[in-house]
Amino acid sequence: MDLYELLVPEAIQAKQELADRTAVIQRAGELLAAAGAIEPGYASAMQRVMDELGPYCVIAPGIALLHARPEDGVLRSCLGLITLKTPVVFGHSTNDPVDLAFALGALDKQSHIRALAQLAEYLSQEGFLCGLREAATTDVLKEFIYSYSRA
Repeated sequence: MDLYELLVPEAIQAKQELADRTAVIQRAGELLAAAGAIEPGYASAMQRVMDELGPYCVIAPGIALLHARPEDGVLRSCLGLITLKTPVVFGHSTNDPVDLAFALGALDKQSHIRALAQLAEYLSQEGFLCGLREAATTDVLKEFIYSYSRA
């Protein structure tokens, strides 16, 4: 599965104003659930993982990759993205605050690996990060991501 296939257009939103990490996790879950990619309880599972394991999901400066286990309510492999107008503290000692929050739902341990490898490659490119952070509207953000991931 490629990144392009994993992305859920309805679960991509730009420049959201959310108060804290709980609100970010909840909103990411709501978007994926509304798209039919996860069950509504998956957001609670993502929050539980954060509460139990801490902010390990903050994988790089300003970037969180939210997720839970497949059995927590994944209906199809999926990836959403929320960019934040005002960065939010997740509690990570070096990578806070977060302004890019990806939400991943994986059906199993293998099918999404290629897409995540592509995402990791893109996230290592300053141009990609700037494009995500500079997109002022959801439509601009979606167009940027899809044109980048199809190239």
